[in-house]
Amino acid sequence: MASYGLNMLNSTVNWVTQALDAPSARAVVFGVHIGGHYFVEGLLLVVILFLLSQKSYKPPKRPLTKKEIDELCDDWVPEPLIPSITKEMEYQPPVLESAAGPHVIINGKEVVNFATANYLGLVGHEKVQESCTAALEKYGVGSCGPRGFYGTIDVHLDCESRISKFLGTPDSILYSYGLSTMFSAIPCFAKKGDVIVVDEGVHWGIQNGLHLSRSTIVYFKHNDMKSLHDTLEKITADNKRVKKLRRYIVVESVYQNSGQIAPLDEIIKLKEKYRFRVFLDESNSFGVLGQSGRGLTEYCGVPVEKIDIVTAAMGHALATEGGFCTGSSRVVDHQRLSSSGYVFSASLPPYLASAAITAIDMIEENPGLIVKLKKNISLLLKGLSGIQGLTVTSSPESPIVFLKLEQSTGSIKGDMELLEEIAERVR
Repeated sequence: MASYGLNMLNSTVNWVTQALDAPSARAVVFGVHIGGHYFVEGLLLVVILFLLSQKSYKPPKRPLTKKEIDELCDDWVPEPLIPSITKEMEYQPPVLESAAGPHVIINGKEVVNFATANYLGLVGHEKVQESCTAALEKYGVGSCGPRGFYGTIDVHLDCESRISKFLGTPDSILYSYGLSTMFSAIPCFAKKGDVIVVDEGVHWGIQNGLHLSRSTIVYFKHNDMKSLHDTLEKITADNKRVKKLRRYIVVESVYQNSGQIAPLDEIIKLKEKYRFRVFLDESNSFGVLGQSGRGLTEYCGVPVEKIDIVTAAMGHALATEGGFCTGSSRVVDHQRLSSSGYVFSASLPPYLASAAITAIDMIEENPGLIVKLKKNISLLLKGLSGIQGLTVTSSPESPIVFLKLEQSTGSIKGDMELLEEIAERVR
């Protein structure tokens, strides 16, 4: 239809042009004979110049009357501050009435606790509590200041040294909150223009750090080494001519969102082949994986110095709070001046640092804690494997066990009710 209209327009223009170019179609201006089409073009030029010289139309300014203002206010309907909550979103978490140990009290009833990350059962342990009590009596509750000014206490330095000694790294740095460790450490090193290759299954703290870095983020399929290989190869090929480009791989040792264990040995091979740096979050493997609980590096037989930056939250196996980053002295020193979570946050309460030191001492002195954990994981998996309707999707050695419904009901509420029904049958 459009081509037909264009053909008609061209035919009309040609007809007018031919008519104006006819010998009879001539205008006489100041005694000079001018062809018809020249006359029309000149006339159009005059019209265009006339239109361009005109001022744009401005409607008269008149203030609104009170009646008009009232009508506009009555008609205005504001958007809700928050979206409406559906029935599926109405969920009340259980309230604990005791310490979050192996057994907890909820609504006056003692139940087995499968929900917290108290992997080694150190929450409420007598030695940890004694350490906290002694630190509280000596230092008080909080430090009331950031590390870089007047918030550094000797127990902070002792804790950093203890972590480095346990992992075999040159230096370590403490953070006040576990999640802030990753979302402060990543933008501390990765900036706008850098490239970060990251597993699509990383937890929220890492995702936040990626966003804050403003780097170019490229995701690869969850725990898929072929996808990682293809991604690194493409990025390397696309940036051959770029002289200064910092490139990172960000992974978790045990993925919080899936319970899968990262194949660190394969990741290191790809890192060395394509010359990337590696961020490794050991939050769910520190004190858990490896013969002595030194994490994924020990579990996979990878020297810790091959990892550029290691981070971990201390609220899991260590049964305290805060986080740490460990690596070379240059990596640690850079964070003391450039990491927002370290520079602008009050330092970790001293009693929590003391608890972390005690927990590490207990792990090192009593390897039976890790042996017991592995037995518990194996026993749990054995019990869950025979339940009809459920499938275990996490790695066999993972302290986080993920259960998946073999067939979903299609709604969150329905799935939760089905899980409750299965739990009641097993019970």
